[in-house]
Amino acid sequence: MTPTSLPPLADVLDLMPDAVCVVDADGHFLFVNASFQRIFGYAPEEVLGQQILELVHPDDRAATAEQVRAVMAGKLQFHFRNRYVHKDGHTVDVQWSAHWLPAHHVRIGVGREVTELRRLERELEHRASHDSLTGLANRDRLRVELQLAIDRATQADHNVALLYLDLDGFKLVNDRGGHDVGDHLLREVAVRLQQGIRLGDVLARVGGDEFVALLPVCRDADAARLVADGLSARIAKPFRLSDGLFQLEASIGIACFPADGADADTLLTHADRAMYAAKRQRSLRVAGNPGRSHT
Repeated sequence: MTPTSLPPLADVLDLMPDAVCVVDADGHFLFVNASFQRIFGYAPEEVLGQQILELVHPDDRAATAEQVRAVMAGKLQFHFRNRYVHKDGHTVDVQWSAHWLPAHHVRIGVGREVTELRRLERELEHRASHDSLTGLANRDRLRVELQLAIDRATQADHNVALLYLDLDGFKLVNDRGGHDVGDHLLREVAVRLQQGIRLGDVLARVGGDEFVALLPVCRDADAARLVADGLSARIAKPFRLSDGLFQLEASIGIACFPADGADADTLLTHADRAMYAAKRQRSLRVAGNPGRSHT
């Protein structure tokens, strides 16, 4: 086969499973291959002459424009991801490799749809940072959020509060109804606690029957105590289990930044110790048996 008998380049590009786009210096489409319509929903005649940025998801336009400037400055772009709005309205995740050809005044991009891959990544990210039983943040996620809260509070000169909560009487549930009943109760507790915190607060399950509420912005210890009292009241209402009603109580320890510690570990330790102090005091008041069942 001689070079003159080779098929047109556009026909070859139409065989590619990835989208191939050529745009001018201002981002107007000059060429798209067949896979572009499969990925984005638009036929070539619908987009030629249009701005590629118009198809980008509004939340990703600023980051995309920044990447475009980097590419046109001569930087090869590999594996940049952004989101697009498909013709039918749903969001498409695309991973790009792009190159600016100054001699021709065009930018070439090859885009691979990674929507399903991104969904799986988000699922794995969620599993790694959340408790599988309750769906709440786990200890690792709590530490990240706590450090962010401390950093912001340092800059803005405000307080952060931690409420460390332990369920008194939970062991009786497991002994009476088994672990399935105990798991059901923990999920119910998580729902009640979530309803008792404010928008922007973070609730985590950090142990078997231990929860922590992070209040990233809190006026002072008295304000934290008001939130703690509200959570305690929610937990004190009887829970309906398969064999009747069961009542729990909660021991809650409070730690505030910066008064009780300047770093995440110190604050968590302080709140944990305060919780156990509250538990000892409660044990003295209720003769060591805080759980009460009602049939």
